[in-house]
Amino acid sequence: MRLLYFAWVRERIGTGEETVEPPEAVRTVADLADWLKGRSDGHADALGDLTKLRAAVDQRFVPPDSELGNVAEVAFFPPVTGG
Repeated sequence: MRLLYFAWVRERIGTGEETVEPPEAVRTVADLADWLKGRSDGHADALGDLTKLRAAVDQRFVPPDSELGNVAEVAFFPPVTGG
């Protein structure tokens, strides 16, 4: 599974992209974030509060309780504000 991180999420984790193979117990976007928090302090800091993040699965916005299934890509990023 390819993971993409943007903006301050990327800065805190220290990379914009990584490839992972989550265990079978990881079934939702929230499960994935919880599992990723164990990878480093940066992951824990960036993914600690999903209410401050948006997620996209295979380039479609999804809520944290969305099932992952056989997705190829998950992106985490802060909400976009415009002006």
